[in-house]
Formats: sequence, C-alpha cells, structure tokens
Amino acid sequence: MNREILRKNLTEIFSGALQAVLPDKAVKRHLSLEGSVLRIGSHEVGLDHVRRILVVGFGKASAAMAREVENILGERIDAGVVVTKYGHGLPLKRIRVMEAGHPVPDENGVRATREILDLVDSAARDDVLLCLISGGGSALMVQPREGLTLADKQQVTQLMLRGGVPIEEMNIVRKHMSAVKGGQLARLAMPARVFSLIISDVIGDLLESIASGPTAPDPSSFADAVDVLQRYEIWNELPETVRQWFEKAAGEPKAETPKPGDPLFDRVENLIIASNRSALQEAEQLAAKKGFNTLVLSSSVKGEAREIAHFFGAIAREIRQTGQPLPTPACVLAGGETTVTVRGDGKGGRNTEMALAILEDLQGLGKAAFLSAGTDGTDGPTDAAGAFAFPDSLERGRQKGLEWRHFLRNNDSYSYFDRLGDLLRTGPTGTNVMDLQILLVL
Repeated sequence: MNREILRKNLTEIFSGALQAVLPDKAVKRHLSLEGSVLRIGSHEVGLDHVRRILVVGFGKASAAMAREVENILGERIDAGVVVTKYGHGLPLKRIRVMEAGHPVPDENGVRATREILDLVDSAARDDVLLCLISGGGSALMVQPREGLTLADKQQVTQLMLRGGVPIEEMNIVRKHMSAVKGGQLARLAMPARVFSLIISDVIGDLLESIASGPTAPDPSSFADAVDVLQRYEIWNELPETVRQWFEKAAGEPKAETPKPGDPLFDRVENLIIASNRSALQEAEQLAAKKGFNTLVLSSSVKGEAREIAHFFGAIAREIRQTGQPLPTPACVLAGGETTVTVRGDGKGGRNTEMALAILEDLQGLGKAAFLSAGTDGTDGPTDAAGAFAFPDSLERGRQKGLEWRHFLRNNDSYSYFDRLGDLLRTGPTGTNVMDLQILLVL
C-alpha cells in the first residue's frame, strides 16, 4: 500500500468521522416540531403556551446549527442572533449571522454580543430561548466585566495562548473576565425557559468549560483564575491594572459567577448533541469496514503536542515489532486537544506540530501513516486542518533542502508540510469537536 493509498484511507476515515458531528445532523437528532409540540431532547414544550421562540448562538458551528434550527422551526422563530468565526457565516432568513475574531476577540465580537444580550434581556417567562453553543464561543461572545476593556481581554488571551494554557483552564480565566460566561447568560435570561444545544469541544464534555459555560453553573472561582495565571507564569506579565482588578474582584463575593445549586438554573436545560467521542466512534466503524483492526485510545488526549507525537510513535513501533496492542493492519484512534508552547516565530498549529514531531519516530516503519487534524478545519492561525506524516517524509524534506529540526525549533510546521504537499485542507467544516489523531500501520 503506497503513500497515496495511505493518505486516501486517512482522509476518508477523518471525513467520515466529521459527518457524524456535523451541526445539521446533530441538531436534527435532538430538535423536532410536531404540530404545536416542540421536542428538545427528551423534553416537550407545548407552543400554544409560548409567546416567542428566540434563538442565540456563539461558536464556530453556530451558523450551521442555526440553519438547521431555521429548517425545523421556520416562521416559529421570532428573532435570533448568532456570532461565528470569520469565514464560517451562512445566509439565513430569520436569524441574523455575525462574524468576529477567533481565537483573540475583537470589536465585532463585542458588537455581536451586545445584540445577543439585548435579545436575551428581552426574554419573558412565557418565552423559550434556544442557545446554540459550540467551540470558539469563549472568544466570539465578548462582554468584558466592568473595569476591564477589550484590549485587556485580548492581551490576556494572547498570553495564555502563547503560554500553552489548556483550554479548560483558559476558560476559567475567560469566564471571570466576562459579564456573560460562567452561567451569567442564564442569569440574564431569567425567567425565560432556556434550552442549550451544545457541540462539545472540551475534554470530558464539561458543561462549565464548553464556550466557558454561559448557561451552566460555574464551580470555579476568581481565586482559581488567579491560580491559573500564576501557575503558567502569566500573572507578572499582566498590566498592573488587570492584576489589581483580579485581586479586588476575588475579594467581592457578589462578583462571583453563579454556582451549582443556584435556583436560576431550574429553568435551564443543557444538552450535548455532538462530541469528540461521537466522531471517534464513527471513525472506528469506518476503519473496521476498511479491514483495519481498530483501537480507540482516548477522547481525552491533552498535553504538549510534541510529547503526544512521541507516544504515537512508540505505539507505531510496538505494533510493527510485537503486534501489540493490536496486530496489523492496525488503526489506532484518539482525540482531544493538545497544546503548543510557542518558542519560535514560525507558522503552524497543534496538529501540524504533532505531525512534524512524529516524523523521526516513523522513519524505517515501512507502510505506516499518521494524521492529526482539527475537526473545525483550521489548525491555529492557518488555512490547514492538520497534516499527514509518513515514514519517508524526512527524506523527502531533505531532498528539498528542508532541515526538519530547524522547522520544529521554530514552530514552523505549516511551512514544512506545505513544501511537502502534505497539509490537509478541508476549509471551514462548520463543526468543532476538538482534534482527531489517526495512526495506520500495515
């Protein structure tokens, strides 16, 4: 089986996994209208007693989710606003779609959030508010707390990204700098009935972490946010005004986000409709149909992308040498979200970095291949979803005059694979359930 056939298998397994978590399919599985009865998951809402249906959304998948909500509810929707990443918008009829900056928030995010908050604030007890939440919502829904500016949030976000802060801990900081995250959107929606349809992009599908949990109770505190900033050595890089703001807020109980057990959540239902686990299950079935012996390692992979790459490399060698943990032809699958501690000034993301780091491990393995790719179709600040790695990639790079270690040191994985023609470009997929890794050993 040559390189192009291996590439084809990797691409088809990845693409098939994406199909299982596309927003339209996920929404359709959990939302339906039969006469005057709206079914949301296991809940039934009689629309004869509902004044208005309002729709808001935030995240990379929110426009695609909103399109399917329009298909299902049509003119039953009274008003709606969603904000998504640049390039992810779609033309809709009843729901306004706005685009904004991600992963660093911008002024368009602030404007979109104001429109969302105005709509949510207008909700009454006999209204139903549908919230469409997906990964990226933390950056896209932006309303700094009193005493903070957008520039403050931008600087803190950039420092956390460069410092390799895992998304779950990053969101602890984000929600405490926000006036809408950490359950605060649910507080604003009171006393309306709130249903959140959620596509998870965090490890463990923690409601409080997905898009920083705008409609979920927040178990974290200001003290936890300060701890994150200090542990990742970001605290001393913050402007003095931001440090003082955190210290003051940490001493004011009323400034805290709403916690588990708060009665405001009695009229809130949060439903996860797609996740990394869903994608992995589909990938496993597709690989098995292709004749591979399959193993799903985890949907909770995290840590430095380079270290995870060496772990996959060790598994590949073990399969080749001993037939463990499964015999060839083998397909090993995993998912999650790794981090990259940026030390160079190159171009890339966590998936291309992982693919670059595994190249040395794959040398001499014969028929083998590896793909790491983001399900949203973008890896870091690039137009690639990820990259393919093969046992001959280093040699092909040397033939082009590419010094592998230089690209790795400079965090320039995108440029390396671009020169080899081994980037995976899908364009925006309309969904986001973190990353997938696929290892094939024949």
